[in-house]
Amino acid sequence: MMYRFFILFSFLMAFVMPSCVFASAFDMEDYAIVDSEDADLTMEDVELNSDADIAGVSSFDIAGIMLGMSFDDVQSLFFDHRGLYAPRKKNSIIYTIHKDWKYNLDYECRNQGTVIPAELEKCINSLARNRGLLYASELHLVRENTGETVAVYFTSNATDNRVWRVVYNNDVNEQEGDAEKFARQRENKILAFWQHVLDKYGAPNSGSDKWISSTNSYDPMMTAFYGALDLIDNGRNASDHAKNVQDARENFKAKPYAF
Repeated sequence: MMYRFFILFSFLMAFVMPSCVFASAFDMEDYAIVDSEDADLTMEDVELNSDADIAGVSSFDIAGIMLGMSFDDVQSLFFDHRGLYAPRKKNSIIYTIHKDWKYNLDYECRNQGTVIPAELEKCINSLARNRGLLYASELHLVRENTGETVAVYFTSNATDNRVWRVVYNNDVNEQEGDAEKFARQRENKILAFWQHVLDKYGAPNSGSDKWISSTNSYDPMMTAFYGALDLIDNGRNASDHAKNVQDARENFKAKPYAF
């Protein structure tokens, strides 16, 4: 109890100092296709607090979403059932083609004579969809009455389209004005948020803001911020990226050169 009080007190002191059912995803109009981003595969190890045990981060959930869940399961959870969170009104699902596969398909389409940019994009997306290379990479949820948001990130179909990151945000760090009452309200909101975080996940075991499952940063971990949570499995994402790079290289359709 004293330890929990100390954690809460430390947080507060830090804060007051400056500082419907769908048959298929493609039946929906509410989706967007974007280019994949470069994977950041450089990570530093994290340290375990003295006398602290590792945390079962793999079993942590944010709004019922856990690392490793399939896109189909997450989609069913929020599209087939009415709950606290709902898909955002525009582009709730983001689809992506891994960059290396897109380069492959671009080469293939251009060799077929498609060079006009708009038509080239259609050709790439069509081939990717037919070959299972176009995948749901993000799902965005909102809770309208509180302004909370949850962004869920998925690996590609090469590794079964699984959750590798969940990012939660709320407005507790926002301040409506400069008056003392607004500053005090912000402090109280932050303190209440941290109390809920501690009640659900227990005290951080790495520094004052991280829950780690090992000292390897590629293993599941969660970081808390002022009004935000970041549940992440960098190892799952790195493995997915590496598999796509290798598979795309092995399946590049080069011209049938003969010499």
